[in-house]
Amino acid sequence: MRSIIERGEMASSHSIILLLSFLFVLSAARIESALETNEEEEVRHYHTLQLSSLLPSSVCNPSTIGNKRKGSLEVVHKHGPCSSLTGDMVKPLTVKETMTHDQSRVDLIRAKLAINTGKKDLLGSKATIPAKSGSTIGSGNYIVTVGLGTPAKKLSLIFDTGSDLTWTQCQPCARSCYNQKEPIFTPSASTTYTNVSCSATECSSLASATGNNPGCSVSTCLYGIQYGDQSFSVGFFGKEKLTLTPKDVVNGFYFGCGQNNQGLFGGAAGLIGLGRDKLSIVSQTANKYRKVFSYCLPSRASSTGYLTFGSGGMARNIKYTRLSTQGGSFYGLTLTAITVGGTKLPISPGVFQTSGIIIDSGTVITRLPPTAYSALSSAFRTQMKKYPLTKPLSILDTCYDLSNYQMITIPKISVIWGGNTNVEIAPQGILYANGVSQVCLAFAANGDDSDIGIFGNVQQRTMAVVYDVAGGKVGFAPRGCT
Repeated sequence: MRSIIERGEMASSHSIILLLSFLFVLSAARIESALETNEEEEVRHYHTLQLSSLLPSSVCNPSTIGNKRKGSLEVVHKHGPCSSLTGDMVKPLTVKETMTHDQSRVDLIRAKLAINTGKKDLLGSKATIPAKSGSTIGSGNYIVTVGLGTPAKKLSLIFDTGSDLTWTQCQPCARSCYNQKEPIFTPSASTTYTNVSCSATECSSLASATGNNPGCSVSTCLYGIQYGDQSFSVGFFGKEKLTLTPKDVVNGFYFGCGQNNQGLFGGAAGLIGLGRDKLSIVSQTANKYRKVFSYCLPSRASSTGYLTFGSGGMARNIKYTRLSTQGGSFYGLTLTAITVGGTKLPISPGVFQTSGIIIDSGTVITRLPPTAYSALSSAFRTQMKKYPLTKPLSILDTCYDLSNYQMITIPKISVIWGGNTNVEIAPQGILYANGVSQVCLAFAANGDDSDIGIFGNVQQRTMAVVYDVAGGKVGFAPRGCT
């Protein structure tokens, strides 16, 4: 009898051990599964990157993707090691100066959108272009090199989706010309230059393209244009051959031939306008490129991007959203939501509807309605608790001291455009670094929820941004350049 009981007790103990073992294995499996889930969530909703990837490099590392298409021109940051514009002429701005110039540009955009009819006139009564980012009109613009005239003379021009008129400095400088890298264009040395008459339709179109009524000298049309930092160009309105690439030539291109030019253009010869007005290069080349152009802004000054006219060779993974009717010659979009770390922020869609938003290549920092920015900053701070906060950087108020870190993990941020177009911002578009001890969330609040929002160029870094103006849409694709 005792033997039977002992055997029963042994069997019972064995069962308990088996049960405990099973429970232990099950618990371990659940823990492992939870860890795997957390790892998957981290991969899905967070970026892990080297802090050095946000900082300047002294070595030029051209992008190996995006700008190898036939006819592509390279975009180079003006102050970086890939640029030929060096020295005192293009002395980099301080962060404070960058933000001051950026705010001047934002103020100008708002003034243009307000259609200030009382403004005084300045006159007194498929090709891909390399873009180089610099600190000129605004402070974070990009530069492309084109050929003008016959024989073609190379000129580095700021490209700007917020401007319409293309212009360059011209000899003789009747009043003044600032210092530029290349020799100033001499129209008398070109066999294809002609002045535009005061009676030409294109002359009267200057009013909408520049915000200033055209003037007239004898029978020659005069233009004048001013920018937010008080930079300006005044001169003759002319027509000339524009060479984008050896195989992409635009004959009879209307542009401003500046006789009086002043401002912080930092060595660039002028500006190429990519707005929606009929005098912009986009409209003037409509028959050739169908009002389609695209660009990619590099992740930092030591890499390269591109500017391309036409639709050839585009990525297949482009996500499009419709252009809105707001914004005049600016490119208006419809922002519906923002996500941080995979979670949609609690922002009423009415907040974005009240302000509206444009996408702009010349504004550096994205501006959001205060209500939206507050939600974004709060969510970002919550998910960045392990990193020490530090003092604000000009208009940027969510900043971290990362001097004790080599690797950092940050929440992904996505913007959701009209049509449920979800666009994830690259990590280099989330943070703006002023050295390792001051790395900030690269968004800022407007003064009021009614102020126009602006999707700036920091947030556009490494994206292929496609403007199909004729089709009424703008597209985004990741990894357009590095």
